[in-house]
Amino acid sequence: MDTIENPMIRLEHVQKEYADGTVAVNDLSLSVAEGDVCVLVGPSGCGKTTTMRLINRLADTTRGEVYVDDKDVTHADPVQLRRSIGYVIQQVGLFPHQSVRKNVGTVCRLLGWDKAEIDKRADEMLHLVGLDPDVYGDRYPHQLSGGQSQRVGVARALASRPPVLLMDEPFGAVDPIARDRLQEEFLNVQRELGITTVIVTHDIDEAVRLGDRIAVMSEGGNLEQYDTPATILGRPANDFVAEFVGSDRLLKLMSVTDIDDAMVPDAAPHDADLPEVRIETSLRDVSLALLASPQGRVAVVDGSGALVGTLTLDDVRKILASEREAGPPGRPEVDPVSGQTAGADAQGGAGA
Repeated sequence: MDTIENPMIRLEHVQKEYADGTVAVNDLSLSVAEGDVCVLVGPSGCGKTTTMRLINRLADTTRGEVYVDDKDVTHADPVQLRRSIGYVIQQVGLFPHQSVRKNVGTVCRLLGWDKAEIDKRADEMLHLVGLDPDVYGDRYPHQLSGGQSQRVGVARALASRPPVLLMDEPFGAVDPIARDRLQEEFLNVQRELGITTVIVTHDIDEAVRLGDRIAVMSEGGNLEQYDTPATILGRPANDFVAEFVGSDRLLKLMSVTDIDDAMVPDAAPHDADLPEVRIETSLRDVSLALLASPQGRVAVVDGSGALVGTLTLDDVRKILASEREAGPPGRPEVDPVSGQTAGADAQGGAGA
Protein backbone atom coordinates (compact mmCIF):
# COMPACT_ATOMS: atom_id res chain seq x y z
CA MET A 1 0.00 0.00 0.00
CA ASP A 2 2.69 2.48 1.01
CA THR A 3 5.71 2.41 -1.32
CA ILE A 4 6.89 6.03 -1.13
CA GLU A 5 10.68 6.26 -1.22
CA ASN A 6 12.52 8.84 0.90
CA PRO A 7 9.35 10.43 2.33
CA MET A 8 9.36 13.77 4.14
CA ILE A 9 6.94 12.43 6.78
CA ARG A 10 6.78 8.83 7.95
CA LEU A 11 4.61 7.25 10.64
CA GLU A 12 5.55 3.72 11.68
CA HIS A 13 3.08 1.62 13.70
CA VAL A 14 1.91 4.68 15.60
CA GLN A 15 -0.49 4.12 18.48
CA LYS A 16 -2.21 6.71 20.64
CA GLU A 17 -4.13 5.51 23.67
CA TYR A 18 -5.51 7.51 26.56
CA ALA A 19 -5.49 6.59 30.24
CA ASP A 20 -9.08 5.31 30.10
CA GLY A 21 -8.14 2.85 27.35
CA THR A 22 -9.61 4.84 24.47
CA VAL A 23 -7.67 4.24 21.27
CA ALA A 24 -7.46 7.41 19.17
CA VAL A 25 -4.94 6.11 16.61
CA ASN A 26 -4.47 2.40 15.99
CA ASP A 27 -1.21 0.97 14.60
CA LEU A 28 -1.00 3.61 11.88
CA SER A 29 1.71 3.49 9.23
CA LEU A 30 1.85 5.90 6.29
CA SER A 31 4.30 8.13 4.45
CA VAL A 32 4.05 11.50 2.71
CA ALA A 33 6.38 12.26 -0.19
CA GLU A 34 8.30 15.52 -0.23
CA GLY A 35 6.17 18.27 -1.79
CA ASP A 36 2.94 16.25 -1.67
CA VAL A 37 -0.35 17.11 -0.02
CA CYS A 38 -1.72 14.33 2.20
CA VAL A 39 -5.31 14.73 3.35
CA LEU A 40 -6.57 12.90 6.43
CA VAL A 41 -10.32 12.43 6.11
CA GLY A 42 -12.99 10.57 7.99
CA PRO A 43 -15.92 10.95 10.39
CA SER A 44 -15.70 12.55 13.82
CA GLY A 45 -13.74 10.43 16.27
CA CYS A 46 -11.58 8.70 13.66
CA GLY A 47 -8.30 10.15 14.99
CA LYS A 48 -7.39 12.36 12.03
CA THR A 49 -6.67 15.49 14.10
CA THR A 50 -4.81 13.43 16.70
CA THR A 51 -2.70 11.91 13.93
CA MET A 52 -1.74 15.35 12.67
CA ARG A 53 -0.95 16.57 16.19
CA LEU A 54 1.42 13.63 16.68
CA ILE A 55 3.58 15.01 13.87
CA ASN A 56 4.40 18.27 15.72
CA ARG A 57 4.07 16.72 19.20
CA LEU A 58 0.99 18.60 20.28
CA ALA A 59 0.18 15.02 21.26
CA ASP A 60 2.65 12.24 22.05
CA THR A 61 2.54 8.70 20.76
CA THR A 62 1.87 5.80 23.10
CA ARG A 63 4.15 3.74 20.88
CA GLY A 64 5.54 3.86 17.38
CA GLU A 65 7.76 6.41 15.66
CA VAL A 66 7.14 9.62 13.72
CA TYR A 67 9.85 10.84 11.33
CA VAL A 68 10.10 14.25 9.70
CA ASP A 69 12.87 14.63 7.12
CA ASP A 70 14.22 11.27 8.32
CA LYS A 71 14.55 12.49 11.93
CA ASP A 72 12.65 10.75 14.73
CA VAL A 73 10.59 13.56 16.29
CA THR A 74 9.03 11.47 19.03
CA HIS A 75 11.96 12.42 21.28
CA ALA A 76 12.69 15.89 19.85
CA ASP A 77 12.32 19.13 21.78
CA PRO A 78 8.64 19.95 21.15
CA VAL A 79 9.10 23.74 21.16
CA GLN A 80 11.91 23.67 18.62
CA LEU A 81 10.01 21.12 16.55
CA ARG A 82 6.88 23.28 16.37
CA ARG A 83 8.90 26.31 15.30
CA SER A 84 10.15 24.28 12.33
CA ILE A 85 6.66 23.15 11.23
CA GLY A 86 3.96 25.44 9.88
CA TYR A 87 0.58 25.05 11.59
CA VAL A 88 -2.80 26.41 10.48
CA ILE A 89 -6.02 25.86 12.44
CA GLN A 90 -9.64 26.62 11.68
CA GLN A 91 -9.85 29.34 14.33
CA VAL A 92 -6.74 31.01 12.83
CA GLY A 93 -5.39 32.11 16.25
CA LEU A 94 -4.07 35.54 15.26
CA PHE A 95 -2.83 37.79 18.05
CA PRO A 96 -5.50 40.53 18.31
CA HIS A 97 -3.11 43.20 19.64
CA GLN A 98 -0.61 42.78 16.81
CA SER A 99 -0.81 44.07 13.25
CA VAL A 100 -1.18 41.65 10.35
CA ARG A 101 2.49 42.15 9.43
CA LYS A 102 3.62 41.33 12.98
CA ASN A 103 1.33 38.32 13.11
CA VAL A 104 2.87 36.93 9.93
CA GLY A 105 6.38 37.43 11.33
CA THR A 106 5.70 35.69 14.66
CA VAL A 107 7.73 32.52 14.11
CA CYS A 108 10.50 34.41 12.32
CA ARG A 109 10.94 36.58 15.45
CA LEU A 110 11.08 33.50 17.65
CA LEU A 111 13.80 32.12 15.40
CA GLY A 112 15.86 35.29 15.83
CA TRP A 113 15.52 36.89 12.40
CA ASP A 114 16.32 40.63 12.23
CA LYS A 115 13.43 43.10 11.87
CA ALA A 116 14.12 44.14 8.28
CA GLU A 117 14.26 40.52 7.16
CA ILE A 118 11.06 39.71 9.05
CA ASP A 119 9.14 42.63 7.52
CA LYS A 120 10.37 41.76 4.04
CA ARG A 121 9.36 38.13 4.45
CA ALA A 122 5.96 39.08 5.91
CA ASP A 123 5.21 41.27 2.89
CA GLU A 124 6.31 38.49 0.52
CA MET A 125 3.96 36.05 2.22
CA LEU A 126 1.04 38.48 2.17
CA HIS A 127 1.57 38.93 -1.57
CA LEU A 128 1.71 35.16 -1.97
CA VAL A 129 -1.70 34.63 -0.34
CA GLY A 130 -3.29 37.45 -2.31
CA LEU A 131 -3.25 40.26 0.27
CA ASP A 132 -1.59 43.58 -0.60
CA PRO A 133 0.81 44.35 2.30
CA ASP A 134 0.39 48.09 1.70
CA VAL A 135 -3.34 47.67 2.33
CA TYR A 136 -3.44 44.91 4.96
CA GLY A 137 -0.01 44.95 6.63
CA ASP A 138 -0.89 47.55 9.28
CA ARG A 139 -4.43 46.35 9.91
CA TYR A 140 -5.44 44.36 12.98
CA PRO A 141 -7.24 41.01 13.00
CA HIS A 142 -10.61 42.54 13.93
CA GLN A 143 -10.47 44.55 10.69
CA LEU A 144 -10.31 41.42 8.53
CA SER A 145 -12.98 39.14 7.12
CA GLY A 146 -12.92 35.44 7.96
CA GLY A 147 -11.35 34.58 4.62
CA GLN A 148 -8.71 37.31 4.99
CA SER A 149 -7.86 36.10 8.50
CA GLN A 150 -7.43 32.57 7.19
CA ARG A 151 -5.05 33.85 4.50
CA VAL A 152 -3.01 35.63 7.16
CA GLY A 153 -2.87 32.38 9.14
CA VAL A 154 -1.49 30.55 6.10
CA ALA A 155 1.02 33.37 5.47
CA ARG A 156 2.23 33.14 9.09
CA ALA A 157 2.64 29.37 8.86
CA LEU A 158 4.73 29.69 5.69
CA ALA A 159 6.84 32.69 6.67
CA SER A 160 9.73 30.81 8.27
CA ARG A 161 10.09 28.50 5.25
CA PRO A 162 9.11 25.31 7.07
CA PRO A 163 9.66 21.98 5.32
CA VAL A 164 6.27 20.77 6.56
CA LEU A 165 2.87 22.45 6.85
CA LEU A 166 0.02 21.08 8.99
CA MET A 167 -3.53 22.38 8.41
CA ASP A 168 -6.44 21.40 10.68
CA GLU A 169 -9.81 22.09 9.00
CA PRO A 170 -8.25 25.27 7.55
CA PHE A 171 -11.21 26.35 5.43
CA GLY A 172 -14.12 25.02 7.46
CA ALA A 173 -15.11 28.28 9.16
CA VAL A 174 -15.68 30.38 6.04
CA ASP A 175 -18.60 30.56 3.62
CA PRO A 176 -18.64 28.30 0.53
CA ILE A 177 -17.59 31.03 -1.91
CA ALA A 178 -14.65 32.11 0.26
CA ARG A 179 -13.75 28.46 0.85
CA ASP A 180 -13.53 27.81 -2.88
CA ARG A 181 -11.28 30.83 -3.36
CA LEU A 182 -9.08 29.88 -0.42
CA GLN A 183 -8.68 26.34 -1.72
CA GLU A 184 -7.64 27.68 -5.11
CA GLU A 185 -5.23 30.12 -3.45
CA PHE A 186 -3.74 27.28 -1.41
CA LEU A 187 -3.24 25.17 -4.54
CA ASN A 188 -1.46 28.09 -6.22
CA VAL A 189 0.82 28.56 -3.19
CA GLN A 190 1.46 24.82 -2.99
CA ARG A 191 2.45 24.66 -6.66
CA GLU A 192 4.87 27.56 -6.16
CA LEU A 193 6.48 26.47 -2.88
CA GLY A 194 6.08 22.69 -2.96
CA ILE A 195 5.83 22.37 0.83
CA THR A 196 4.96 18.92 2.17
CA THR A 197 1.49 19.38 3.65
CA VAL A 198 -0.89 17.38 5.83
CA ILE A 199 -4.49 18.57 5.90
CA VAL A 200 -7.30 17.37 8.17
CA THR A 201 -10.85 17.63 6.86
CA HIS A 202 -14.18 15.83 7.09
CA ASP A 203 -15.09 16.95 3.56
CA ILE A 204 -14.33 14.35 0.88
CA ASP A 205 -14.80 16.93 -1.90
CA GLU A 206 -12.11 19.10 -0.33
CA ALA A 207 -9.87 16.06 0.08
CA VAL A 208 -10.26 15.13 -3.59
CA ARG A 209 -9.58 18.67 -4.73
CA LEU A 210 -6.50 19.30 -2.59
CA GLY A 211 -4.85 15.96 -1.98
CA ASP A 212 -2.13 14.12 -3.86
CA ARG A 213 -2.96 11.22 -1.56
CA ILE A 214 -5.90 10.68 0.78
CA ALA A 215 -5.96 8.69 4.02
CA VAL A 216 -9.50 7.53 4.81
CA MET A 217 -9.79 6.77 8.52
CA SER A 218 -12.57 5.16 10.53
CA GLU A 219 -13.58 5.36 14.19
CA GLY A 220 -10.86 4.14 16.51
CA GLY A 221 -8.06 5.57 14.40
CA ASN A 222 -8.01 2.79 11.82
CA LEU A 223 -6.62 3.48 8.36
CA GLU A 224 -9.05 2.05 5.80
CA GLN A 225 -7.30 3.18 2.62
CA TYR A 226 -4.38 5.41 1.65
CA ASP A 227 -3.98 6.19 -2.02
CA THR A 228 -4.47 8.76 -4.76
CA PRO A 229 -7.89 10.43 -5.08
CA ALA A 230 -8.52 8.61 -8.38
CA THR A 231 -7.81 5.19 -6.86
CA ILE A 232 -9.93 5.82 -3.77
CA LEU A 233 -12.84 7.03 -5.89
CA GLY A 234 -12.47 4.38 -8.57
CA ARG A 235 -11.43 1.43 -6.42
CA PRO A 236 -12.53 1.92 -2.80
CA ALA A 237 -10.89 -0.70 -0.59
CA ASN A 238 -14.07 -1.69 1.26
CA ASP A 239 -17.69 -0.79 1.98
CA PHE A 240 -16.70 1.84 4.54
CA VAL A 241 -14.61 3.79 2.02
CA ALA A 242 -17.26 3.42 -0.71
CA GLU A 243 -19.95 4.75 1.61
CA PHE A 244 -17.79 7.59 2.90
CA VAL A 245 -16.82 8.91 -0.54
CA GLY A 246 -20.50 8.92 -1.50
CA SER A 247 -22.86 7.63 -4.15
CA ASP A 248 -21.56 10.31 -6.53
CA ARG A 249 -18.01 8.97 -6.40
CA LEU A 250 -17.95 8.41 -10.16
CA LEU A 251 -18.76 12.08 -10.72
CA LYS A 252 -15.87 12.95 -8.42
CA LEU A 253 -13.66 10.44 -10.23
CA MET A 254 -14.33 12.22 -13.51
CA SER A 255 -12.94 15.46 -12.10
CA VAL A 256 -9.59 13.86 -11.18
CA THR A 257 -9.16 11.59 -14.21
CA ASP A 258 -7.50 13.27 -17.20
CA ILE A 259 -7.62 11.74 -20.66
CA ASP A 260 -4.38 10.58 -22.27
CA ASP A 261 -3.40 9.12 -25.63
CA ALA A 262 -4.07 5.56 -24.53
CA MET A 263 -7.70 6.36 -23.69
CA VAL A 264 -8.55 7.83 -27.09
CA PRO A 265 -9.49 5.67 -30.12
CA ASP A 266 -7.26 6.02 -33.15
CA ALA A 267 -7.57 9.20 -35.16
CA ALA A 268 -10.26 9.14 -37.85
CA PRO A 269 -11.65 11.72 -40.29
CA HIS A 270 -14.12 14.08 -38.65
CA ASP A 271 -16.11 17.21 -39.35
CA ALA A 272 -13.98 20.36 -39.35
CA ASP A 273 -16.40 22.04 -36.96
CA LEU A 274 -16.23 19.26 -34.37
CA PRO A 275 -15.59 20.74 -30.87
CA GLU A 276 -12.05 20.16 -29.62
CA VAL A 277 -10.63 19.18 -26.24
CA ARG A 278 -6.97 18.75 -25.37
CA ILE A 279 -5.16 15.78 -23.95
CA GLU A 280 -5.03 16.06 -20.13
CA THR A 281 -8.56 17.50 -20.01
CA SER A 282 -10.57 15.94 -17.18
CA LEU A 283 -13.29 13.44 -18.03
CA ARG A 284 -15.73 15.82 -16.39
CA ASP A 285 -14.87 18.62 -18.81
CA VAL A 286 -14.82 16.20 -21.75
CA SER A 287 -18.35 15.10 -20.82
CA LEU A 288 -19.54 18.70 -20.61
CA ALA A 289 -18.10 19.33 -24.08
CA LEU A 290 -19.82 16.20 -25.39
CA LEU A 291 -23.17 17.19 -23.94
CA ALA A 292 -22.85 20.56 -25.68
CA SER A 293 -21.73 19.03 -28.99
CA PRO A 294 -24.46 18.82 -31.67
CA GLN A 295 -22.60 15.87 -33.20
CA GLY A 296 -22.33 13.99 -29.90
CA ARG A 297 -18.59 13.70 -30.50
CA VAL A 298 -15.48 15.75 -29.74
CA ALA A 299 -12.04 15.82 -31.34
CA VAL A 300 -9.10 15.25 -29.00
CA VAL A 301 -5.94 17.19 -29.90
CA ASP A 302 -2.44 17.27 -28.44
CA GLY A 303 -0.50 20.31 -27.27
CA SER A 304 0.40 21.26 -30.83
CA GLY A 305 -3.20 21.01 -32.00
CA ALA A 306 -2.67 17.74 -33.91
CA LEU A 307 -5.59 15.32 -33.92
CA VAL A 308 -5.25 12.36 -31.55
CA GLY A 309 -8.72 10.90 -32.01
CA THR A 310 -12.38 11.42 -31.19
CA LEU A 311 -14.53 10.60 -28.18
CA THR A 312 -18.22 9.97 -27.54
CA LEU A 313 -20.18 9.56 -24.30
CA ASP A 314 -19.97 5.78 -24.77
CA ASP A 315 -16.18 6.13 -24.89
CA VAL A 316 -16.30 8.09 -21.63
CA ARG A 317 -18.33 5.29 -20.04
CA LYS A 318 -15.76 2.73 -21.19
CA ILE A 319 -12.90 4.81 -19.77
CA LEU A 320 -14.71 5.07 -16.44
CA ALA A 321 -15.36 1.33 -16.44
CA SER A 322 -11.62 0.74 -16.75
CA GLU A 323 -10.84 3.24 -13.98
CA ARG A 324 -13.27 1.99 -11.37
CA GLU A 325 -14.69 -1.04 -9.68
CA ALA A 326 -18.34 -1.62 -8.91
CA GLY A 327 -19.59 -0.28 -5.62
CA PRO A 328 -20.92 -2.52 -2.82
CA PRO A 329 -23.87 -4.66 -4.00
CA GLY A 330 -27.19 -2.89 -3.69
CA ARG A 331 -25.69 0.52 -2.94
CA PRO A 332 -27.06 3.20 -5.30
CA GLU A 333 -24.61 5.29 -7.28
CA VAL A 334 -25.00 8.33 -9.52
CA ASP A 335 -24.51 7.60 -13.20
CA PRO A 336 -21.81 10.05 -14.33
CA VAL A 337 -23.37 10.63 -17.75
CA SER A 338 -27.09 10.83 -17.02
CA GLY A 339 -26.67 12.29 -13.53
CA GLN A 340 -29.40 9.96 -12.28
CA THR A 341 -29.16 7.68 -9.26
CA ALA A 342 -29.43 4.04 -10.20
CA GLY A 343 -29.13 0.69 -8.48
CA ALA A 344 -25.95 -1.30 -8.65
CA ASP A 345 -27.23 -3.42 -11.57
CA ALA A 346 -28.18 -0.39 -13.65
CA GLN A 347 -24.89 1.29 -12.86
CA GLY A 348 -22.98 -1.78 -13.95
CA GLY A 349 -24.87 -1.74 -17.24
CA ALA A 350 -24.09 1.91 -17.85
CA GLY A 351 -20.39 1.30 -17.37
CA ALA A 352 -20.26 -1.71 -19.63
